[in-house]
Amino acid sequence: MMTYAEVLEKLKKASLLGSVLGLSRIEKLLEMLDNPQDKLKIIHVSGTNGKGSFSAILSSVLTEAGYKTGVFSSPSLMTVNDSFRINREIVSDDFFADIMSDVFEKAEQMPDSPTEFELLTATAFQMFYKAECDICIIECGLGGDTDSTNVIKSPVLSVITNVQLDHCGILGNTLSEIARHKSGIIKNNCPVLYGGNRDEAFEVISKKADDLNVKLFLTDKTLLSDVNVTINGTEFSFGNYKNLNLSLVGSYQSENAVNVLTAIEILKKYGFVIADDALCKGFEKTVWQGRFEIVRKNPPVIFDGAHNPCGMHETVRTVKNCFGEGKTAVLMGVMADKDYNLYADMIRDIADTVFTVTPDNSRSLSAVELADYFNKNNVNATAYETFADGLNASLEYVEEKNIPLIVMGSLYMYREFRLNLK
Repeated sequence: MMTYAEVLEKLKKASLLGSVLGLSRIEKLLEMLDNPQDKLKIIHVSGTNGKGSFSAILSSVLTEAGYKTGVFSSPSLMTVNDSFRINREIVSDDFFADIMSDVFEKAEQMPDSPTEFELLTATAFQMFYKAECDICIIECGLGGDTDSTNVIKSPVLSVITNVQLDHCGILGNTLSEIARHKSGIIKNNCPVLYGGNRDEAFEVISKKADDLNVKLFLTDKTLLSDVNVTINGTEFSFGNYKNLNLSLVGSYQSENAVNVLTAIEILKKYGFVIADDALCKGFEKTVWQGRFEIVRKNPPVIFDGAHNPCGMHETVRTVKNCFGEGKTAVLMGVMADKDYNLYADMIRDIADTVFTVTPDNSRSLSAVELADYFNKNNVNATAYETFADGLNASLEYVEEKNIPLIVMGSLYMYREFRLNLK
């Protein structure tokens, strides 16, 4: 068996292949592993925003209901194995290395080498099978139809949280095109939940469901009421569910939560036993890093991985809910393939000044380019050469002004943020 360090080194080499869409390599690799995905009960989750929060909330509820629950999500935040959780806990380095050793042994026999994400996807299926999980929640990495997670033949439930414009260079420039990719996770005679509200996407998803003889469920957002977002969490009611308390903060989290409640009602129809007590405890115990995560309280320091315009809009709305109309400082780094040219108008109301940094990713927009964009659009911004310099400058600024610091943009900043936060 390889050590954890050896596994990381091999993954680093695999990452040089980049992202290659298609299912031929992952199907071959899983076949060599005796198709562990076919032996699991799986909830398959796609969507533009909310996949991570949806999965974290649902897995917490299922865990409280007594089901051994595995979750595979991406990207990783601090270490590669935090993409893999069982009963809310990150899997150990040793267990991760043990499973990955098996996966690498098979992958090295393949003439067409699997990508890093394909290796991790195969590891998730093998890991949850070996751990004897009762139910697994598997998030798509990108899109749906050609994503390497889309080897699941008969999911217990397919979920499309919503459809927004994102990854347009790969998935298409219209909601219909993007919905077509995401609806690729719908399988014959397996129920699907659509939690979004875009008619253009709904038409595509409903047609796919009809074509495959699938029962399509929708989240009735009109039943959502009494939403109260504070720095301590999110309170809301949904139909017969009254005064629920979710530990996660965010104007958008109530919508993620009602998608979970709808999914729970579907799962009950298919034989899952989930008591109201387990539901309430699951909501209260949910932990999800990097999504309006409050890491300090005086002055407030918050990290939110809002990675596209829709996510950014919701982050700004949450800031206003929690802090009123007062100004904040913003530390931001983004990917070059995002519609960052919309961000100035979005954050102008909340940003006293912006500190720009370059996330540790080959697709990143440079801090200088981002600062230039903001300054040209009448938002005061300063670029910093290193993440540590930008973080230290922003922390000094908010301590002097006694205002909140909102660290927002790419989740690829999260590791550097936590490592450099003194």
